[in-house]
Parts: sequence; structure tokens; C-alpha cells
Amino acid sequence: MTTESDTGLGAMIRTWRDRLPPSAAGLPAAHGRRATGLRREELADLAGMSVDYVVRLEQGRATTPSAPVVASLARALQLSAAEREHLYRLASLAPPADGAISDHLTPGVQRVLARLGDVAVAVFAADWQLVWWNRGWAGLVGDPSAAPARLRNFARDRFPLDDGPARLALWPVTEADREATDAAVVSDLRRATGRYPRDKRLATLIRELSANTRFAELWATGAVAAHRENQKTIDHPAVGPVTVDCDVLTDGDFDLKIVIMTAAPGGDDETRLRLTAITGQPVTAPG
Repeated sequence: MTTESDTGLGAMIRTWRDRLPPSAAGLPAAHGRRATGLRREELADLAGMSVDYVVRLEQGRATTPSAPVVASLARALQLSAAEREHLYRLASLAPPADGAISDHLTPGVQRVLARLGDVAVAVFAADWQLVWWNRGWAGLVGDPSAAPARLRNFARDRFPLDDGPARLALWPVTEADREATDAAVVSDLRRATGRYPRDKRLATLIRELSANTRFAELWATGAVAAHRENQKTIDHPAVGPVTVDCDVLTDGDFDLKIVIMTAAPGGDDETRLRLTAITGQPVTAPG
């Protein structure tokens, strides 16, 4: 006989945590480890929240986590789409509506990301909202975790609405063809409006960015395309300039953009890129 204590929010978080081996989350297997799944401390780190809050959730002392917290837990626990929906309902939240842009990283995508090691990689949603980044990314361009989650958006950095600093690249960046990248990002957002015509976050982003003159000019062209590649140089404060190729892969199910930055093999840029990974921050799962 099952009870609410077996099937409630806290119980399900514990169950999903216990089934996920550290290796699946890109964590090393410690010698003499008793737990087969994630420890609470590891889940807290992956989900970007305090250990105390994870404990309170599992013990049923916290029962109404916010939607961003639930999204972070779903990513950290590598839940399937159906499990993610169940987690939202256990938290008394409506699951993201059909036709809305998804920030969810499927288990398959997370396995691929974990096996990339310290290669500089980040994942963006269809509206260029930053969803996830790793140590290599933080080491190369700076850790964006200090920026408010809502402002971690590549399009917002490309077309700023104020004189504030960039949120996603903390060091100066120059590009081989900035004009082409600007046009590609705008046309990619135009493409997203066709796939997600009722998404409120996307509509708000477009409306706000239209106050930027350059964005408005490019939007008026009506171009529709996807942003696939670019070359850029990061003026890194510790190792000097690093020139990298920036390639954008797309997950077909959720239209996630997996952005990978690599350097030409065998040269000084590759050496500098490897050095930047040493300065990186722990893997973060933004909410």
C-alpha cells in the first residue's frame, strides 16, 4: 500500500536522486562511496541551491518550490519529460504549456554534455536564454551566475537596452563578422516565433529588444534562419587572447542550442584554451 509519504514531492526527489549515479551527472566516483546515487550535497550543487533547502524539500518541510527551482531540480535529476511534468504537479505548479519554449535538458543531452569534459560548452533555449554551462565555459568567458537569471540571454547581450555590462561574457570579445552574427541571432529569433507563437517569454523578449535600434532594423528585414557558427577572440585576463571557433548544434526535440567553443588543434590558442579551463567555476545548473 502506498501513502503520500511514498509518493509526495520529497519522496520523489529522494527516489530520483538515489537512482542517478554520479557518473551520469559528470561527477567522479569517489573511492569507498556508499551511496549509489547522488548525495544531497551533489544535487544541491548541480541544481544551484543550498543543501539545507534540498533537505527541507525531501523532509516535507518545504512544499512549494518556485517554478525556477523545479526546473533546476528537473535538469539536475535528469528527468524525462513525463517525470518533469509530474514534479511540477507535485509542487502544485502547472507544467510548462504545450507550445512553450522549453528549458529542459533531456537525459540524452545531459549524457553528451557530461562526456564533453572541460570543453567550453553552454546550452541555450530557443529564445537564446542561457540554460546551462560548464566549467570550461565559465573559465573561457567568465562565470555568468552572478547575473539575474532573467537577464542571462545572449540576444539581450547582443542588443543591450542600457549601458550596463554584458552578463554572459565578462571579458572583451571580438568577432570575425559581428554584423553577420547580429543578423543571424535576430533571424533565429524570428524563426522561434514561428515555432512558439504563443510563448509569453519570447514575445516579451522581442517587444523589449525592439527598443534597440539595431535590433529593430534587423527585425524589419523579416529574415528567417538559424545561427550556426562564428569565430571569436576572447581577451582573457589570465592567459591573453584566445581565438575559438563557435559552433551551434541544435537538439531537435526541444530546439535547444548547444554552443561549443573549440580552438584549432596544435596551436597557441588550443594551449591557452586549456589553461582557461583551470580557472573555471564549478558546473552550474541555473534556475
